[in-house]
This record gives sequence, C-alpha cells and structure tokens, in this order.
Amino acid sequence: MARNEALTLATQVGGLISMNFDSVNSSSSISLAFTESSMFINPLLSDDSSFPIATMNYDGVLPVPVPPSTALKPGFWTQPAFSLRGGFRYLTIALTSVGGVSISNISCEISFMPHVDDMTAYTGYFYAKDSEFEDEDFLTKCTAVWPGDMGIAVPTQFVSTFDLLPTKNALSTMFAHINPTTGALPESGPPLSQLGSDTYHCWTMIGSYNYYLYSGDDEWLSSIWANYTKAMSFIVGKVDSSGLMNVTGLRDWARQGGGGHNSEGNAILYRVLITGSELASFQNLSTLSSTWSKNASTLKTNFNNAFWMPDVGLYRDNTSTTLTPQDANSFAILFNLTESDAQKVQVSNGLEKNWGPLGPVPPELMDTISPFISGFELQAHFEAGNDTRAFDLLHREWGYMLYTNLSVQSTLLEGMTANGSLFYRYFQGYNDDAAYTSHSHGWSSGPTSALTIYVAGLSVTSPQGQTWSLAPHVGGPTGSAQAGFSTALGWYEVVWDRVGNSGLDLNVTTPAGTTGVFVVPNGISGTVKVNGRTLDPAEGNTRSVKLAGGVFRITVS
Repeated sequence: MARNEALTLATQVGGLISMNFDSVNSSSSISLAFTESSMFINPLLSDDSSFPIATMNYDGVLPVPVPPSTALKPGFWTQPAFSLRGGFRYLTIALTSVGGVSISNISCEISFMPHVDDMTAYTGYFYAKDSEFEDEDFLTKCTAVWPGDMGIAVPTQFVSTFDLLPTKNALSTMFAHINPTTGALPESGPPLSQLGSDTYHCWTMIGSYNYYLYSGDDEWLSSIWANYTKAMSFIVGKVDSSGLMNVTGLRDWARQGGGGHNSEGNAILYRVLITGSELASFQNLSTLSSTWSKNASTLKTNFNNAFWMPDVGLYRDNTSTTLTPQDANSFAILFNLTESDAQKVQVSNGLEKNWGPLGPVPPELMDTISPFISGFELQAHFEAGNDTRAFDLLHREWGYMLYTNLSVQSTLLEGMTANGSLFYRYFQGYNDDAAYTSHSHGWSSGPTSALTIYVAGLSVTSPQGQTWSLAPHVGGPTGSAQAGFSTALGWYEVVWDRVGNSGLDLNVTTPAGTTGVFVVPNGISGTVKVNGRTLDPAEGNTRSVKLAGGVFRITVS
C-alpha cells in the first residue's frame, strides 16, 4: 500500500473495521485514524470522541497490530471490540513501518442497530418538492436516542423507522437507575450515569409518554409506573411557595442561567404534568389524572404571571432578568403555555429577531446554533400559523448542516457556532475542540417529525393511533406533500395538492376502526366533501370534520 490511504465512505457509519492482510513481513504495522468531518482527515490523529481538548489530539490513532499483539499476521483481521468507533465517515490507513503491507477487502460491520436486518427499510416517509434541498431522504437518518433528547428523537423514530426498541430500552434503563429514596432520575444512563438535571429528568418522563403514545405498550407502562409516579413526586416537589419549580439540578443542553425560577424548566414541567395526566387517563386513573391536570393549569397561570413581558412580546428567562430565551419561548408555543393565538404569533415574531444567516442564536447560549432547540422552534412557528417562517428556518439551519463540506452530509450536527464553524460550545465545556462536536445527533432531527405532523398534517392523538388528526399546513413554498407511517393498527397516509388559490385535494388512508379529525388549513376555503359527498353539519363544522378510518378522498372547493 501507499504510505497513507484515506477512504471516504458513502455515508456516516459506526462499528468494527475488518480487512485482509494479503502480504506482510515481521516488521509490518499500520494505524487507523477515524473522523466524521473531512476537516480532520489526518494519518496521525482521529477526531476526538472521548474527551475535548484544545489541541484536538486526545484520541490519536489505533495501532495495528493492536497491543498486546506485536506482529501482523497474514489473513483476515477484525478490529477488537474494545476499540469500536461509534461514528465516522473517513478512515485513514497509514503505514507506520519500513516493512510494507498489502491490504484488501476492507469493510465495516455496523454496530448501532444490531437488531435490524435492513437499515434502509423505513416504515415511514415524507415527500415534497423543495428547490432548496437535493437530498430527499436527509431528515430520516439520525435516530439515536438520549434521555434528554426524547422530545425530538422518539417522534423521529416513529415517523421514519417505527423502531421503538432503543427508546424502550433507554427508558427502562433510566427508570431502573432511579434514586429509590428521592425519586430523582439520572441525566444519562451507564456508563456515564451523570446526575443532577431537573430538565433531563423531565425529558425522560416526556419520552415515556411519547413511547406509549406510539406503541400502546401496556405491559411496559405497568412495569415502570411505580417509578414514574415516584419521579413525578420528586419533580413536583420542587414547586415552592411561588407556585413555580425552583430548578436546582442545573445540568442541561448547555444553556446558561438555568437555575432558580427558570422559565425553560417550568415550561418542561408543564409538559410533564400534561402528558402525565394523559398517561394516568389511559390507565383509567381518573383521580390522579385530574390532580396532575389541575397542577398543570395552576402552573400555566403562574408561568404567565411570572415570565410574560407584554411590552416585549416574549417570555423572560427568570424572575430577575429581561433575557428572552429561545428554548422557553419555543416551548411556550409548542406546549400551549400561551393564552391566545395572538400571543403565539407575538412570540413567533419575537423569536425571529434572534436569527442570523444560519438560524437562531439563543440568548441563553451566545455564539451558538442549537439544532436541538431550533427543532422545537421550528414546530412552534408551525403551531403559530407561520408556515413560511418555519420553512425559512428549515432552509437556513438544516440546509446549511446538510450541504456544508464541514459535515458528513448524511446525519446531523450536534451544533455549531453562529458563523457555521464546528467550534460548538467552545467556551461551554468543549474546550475549543472542534473535533469533539458530534455529527450524528438524534436531537437535531426535529424536522423529521415536523414535516409529517405539520406539513403533511398527519399525527396520532391516542395510543397506537386509535384516534388521529389530519391538519395540513399548506402555507409554505410547496404546493403538494405526502407522508405515511405505520403503527400496530396499520398504515396511515396522506397525499395532498393545492388546487387554485384556495382549494385542496387530499387522498387519505387510515386503518378501519379508527377515528380522526380533519382540520381545514389556513388559506383554504370552500365546501368540504368526502368521497364526493357534502358533509352534514352534524359531522363537524366548517373548519373541523370528524371522520372514520378507511380509504377516502377529501376535497375543499
């Protein structure tokens, strides 16, 4: 082989490298260097996956033969499992000896989905023509689950692969490691097992709702319910005499200033109470459901009294500042903490003021773009009825991540600086190490579910999709869209086309025995017909129509 060979893989991978050593001698040796970004292709160094360091040389290379072996042997070789590389697109093989070596049959055994035979066999899809994007499949490729990311990653899994086993395992692990005395959940599972995060505690609980909504897994819900209620008691116990949660577990997505009576933490707690109430209701625990629902209602009132700044049109970060965070304001719209549609529009308008050329720069973490929080903001703009603004954000932020030469161009960046560099969090824990930034982060995949739920308009509203909603958002740049996904009950699909200035034509498939609601989109008007039949007023009003599952055509004209 030549002194150095850099191999470019078609997409981001992770796993164990194998190869044939066809010809070696007693002194032959090589090294393997791995990197996600082409920016860090180097025969002497891998990118840093283990620890961030300013010199960007923490991980080094994998020497072959791998100690304690001292000599290469001809034949088939596989990388030892202890040195498995979790994510890379570029592999550099460097000759590190005078003695030469001949290599063939280089391969990588993917390690991150061992239970799946065909990783391209998506059960869900979304399609729409958009001149800004060439890669039609880009948003269905990053489905890793972390406990703090479950508000994003679980819906991603549902609409793309319907592979909920990793979610189930992750959630079960978190509840298995609950503090049996206090009810506190860890921030992360083994081997890190980090503690002290009130918000990640909440995200695990929200993830539990998401998993059950999509799976209807009664056996699993029963198995974790005692620990779930203990976790609820722990987090609700942090609500003090102010009527707000006093955030003391400060670990979070990297935002600054998250302690005390913080709007982000309280917004997430509100979502925990709402989803907890629904989980209790699904189990016919009406008293518990009512209690948590009333707690949520009280918290919503206190939230608006404490944080809303009417002269600014945004929520403030805490009770002693005027800083208006991206996260809490996005959550306020998305989780329905706002008190009117007009207020949602105000907040949506205010959020846009933080935008730069590549997307929002959160005041709570300056010189940073967080696709995690931007994923919630994207949904918030749809919720506020600002479809064009949502698409603008999609084009700016995710368009850049997918097509910049700095990225792997197949999975999604953990984050970046305001000018698009990889020095994400350089001043907040990552020690000026651009080689440490992840290029395959499930928390960045917010558009995956948003396109199906908002643009196509198809979502489930009760476990397994026994009830569903069809509420397309047609105000963006595309004149048509289609999407589909599966649950245990069957196949759900919608294909819609705008007709003229105010008409809409939809072909819909949902499982027999289910029921749903069609909401006429903003900008669409006329008579609603299902399979050519004008609906009776008893079947709905002019903007919302009740439907039974099946295969049918809806026209609005």
